[in-house]
Amino acid sequence: MGLQTTPKRLSSRFFYDAEGSRLFQEIMHAPEYYLTRSEYEILNTYKEDFLKQFTPDGRPFELVELGAGDGLKTKILLGFFADKNANFAYTPVDISVDALEDLVVDVRQKWPDLRLNPRHDDYFNALQQLSEESDARRVVLFLGSNIGNFTPDAALDFYQQLHDRLQPGDLVLTGFDLQKHPAIIHAAYNDQQGLTRAFNLNLLRRINRELDADFNLSAFDHYEVYNPETGEARSYLVSQKAQTVQIGALDMKVSFEYGEIIHTEISRKFTRAQIENLAQQAGFSLIGWFTDSNGYFADVVFER
Repeated sequence: MGLQTTPKRLSSRFFYDAEGSRLFQEIMHAPEYYLTRSEYEILNTYKEDFLKQFTPDGRPFELVELGAGDGLKTKILLGFFADKNANFAYTPVDISVDALEDLVVDVRQKWPDLRLNPRHDDYFNALQQLSEESDARRVVLFLGSNIGNFTPDAALDFYQQLHDRLQPGDLVLTGFDLQKHPAIIHAAYNDQQGLTRAFNLNLLRRINRELDADFNLSAFDHYEVYNPETGEARSYLVSQKAQTVQIGALDMKVSFEYGEIIHTEISRKFTRAQIENLAQQAGFSLIGWFTDSNGYFADVVFER
């Protein structure tokens, strides 16, 4: 377990229990958190351009969304594509069955004629199965700057695995948070309402509930740092005193020194040169580059 390593770690994939998901919805509306608004603006502004790029010859295509969640931003494209009578199917992929079921219900209510092919599976299993079922052109969506949570090596491996499961002419649309003034990035993870702090501390609340632990949440604080040289925003929980925590379900004691950290998340920010290099190394061509009006965020199209 990451709490036994040095430094201590908790994976960001444990953020999203029901309370974590609720808090993140609030974070997305915080004035400092520009990421969601920026990508929403891009998709809304360039939805016609995306349709032309996805189907330049009018051929049918399958829109495959990895980690679909509630599909908030994707619905911009779904609605426009449906209005234009585009010949496509929507395949949301998610490991959360609840999120997937809620999304399917909502999409079917809004667009009853839209072909839906939901997959409760991990990303690469779903793509492998899809490739075996048909040779339809695929457009893979990986939105929300989720790629920023990967290390450089893991990001390259991710795109190489995508490349291996796609056919020539298939596309990948990814959201990348771009490097910008460090103060803008720092503020996005330190909102004045304390939502990000609550979001991080909820990790400990979840361990208390699910693993019979006795973390005192008031004895920990949230700390974030952004390094403009590496483009990495890192989030930590910090022990505010020397203490020992019991984790009953694991029969484990975890000791903390005053000021000791738990690393919870990394959010990498990219330059265009880094994105172009990533595409090239993974065997893709970069064929589309779309940014918001501030130049904070980019939705980038790779072609296999």
